[in-house]
Amino acid sequence: MPPHTFKVNGRQVTVDTEDDVRMLWVLRDLLGITGPKYGCGINVCKACTSHINGRAFNPCSVPVSQIAPTDEITTIEGLPDTVGADLHPMQEAWIDRDVPQCGYCQPGQIMAAVDLVKKVQAEGGTVTDDDIDEIRNMCACGTYGRIREAIKQGADNM
Repeated sequence: MPPHTFKVNGRQVTVDTEDDVRMLWVLRDLLGITGPKYGCGINVCKACTSHINGRAFNPCSVPVSQIAPTDEITTIEGLPDTVGADLHPMQEAWIDRDVPQCGYCQPGQIMAAVDLVKKVQAEGGTVTDDDIDEIRNMCACGTYGRIREAIKQGADNM
């Protein structure tokens, strides 16, 4: 099996696996990083949302062969390190707004929200309801109202 080297949550890793293994399974099964969740495996539910080079991506749909040695993947476990704190402001907002019900989709929701806020702020804007409507992550428990409130609060603190 070919070796694949890249960064995850700030540390360089090498895994020996077939080229077509999806990054979600590399993260969860080979590296023991369980924050990104398996929901659908076809890039629809987005429970696995993580970041690659600072932008949201869904590791369930990306084979490890598409990850370069210079790529840096951040999962929910590594998100606080991106701001040098125990929790990222978006995670704090999630707690303040009591967002999780079952919690399964929450890591992906938070990672998608952080990506959205960074994108909107980089363009000089503030997050609007229309921006939040662009997030396609699914929540089976239907906590979308609290998710929306948390995204706005998190954005104010980012």
